[in-house]
Amino acid sequence: MLSFNGYSLEPIQPQDAWNLCHFIVANEDRLKRYFPKTLEQNLTPDLSKFFVQKKVKQFNLKEELLFTIKENKSGELVGLVYIKELNWNKKQGEFAYCIGYPYERKGIITKAISTLSEYAFINLGLETLQIIVHKDNIASVKIAEKCHFIWKRTLNNAFTPPGENPLNMELYELSRRDLSGFENLTGLNRSHKINK
Repeated sequence: MLSFNGYSLEPIQPQDAWNLCHFIVANEDRLKRYFPKTLEQNLTPDLSKFFVQKKVKQFNLKEELLFTIKENKSGELVGLVYIKELNWNKKQGEFAYCIGYPYERKGIITKAISTLSEYAFINLGLETLQIIVHKDNIASVKIAEKCHFIWKRTLNNAFTPPGENPLNMELYELSRRDLSGFENLTGLNRSHKINK
């Protein structure tokens, strides 16, 4: 478990299924455009149970890493962070993230991305992390910039939301070498262990 500012980041666990379903349903409107697959797989507690089982297996196989963000006091699930599109040959992964309505604009995702970036470089051995975002998603663009990700290029027709035309997306990257001047951004120790 990784902790910051009263919140914790943990790998998805089987016991998270009900809370995940509640989080997804409560935030359905904000998830339907950029997280349609996660949304459709978590609309009922039974669907969430199967989803979580699959994600735990993928985490253990290091195919895709899904982390929950929970408030330490209440244990409430307030957000999700994926490290996906993992390419172990290139040592590269992509972040995707979402936060619940009551927790937006509190810097939680920014801190989670900073924390997991350091974890990914140190513990997973990744060399490059990506964030792919639509230019109109200003909050997500700001997260990328605050976490020292650098805009690389526009990806034409890179994502098609349900019922919409394909969207151009902006590619931001953070490389391990980019952080040489920003050692220990998060204030965490040099070695982070995630307990499973």
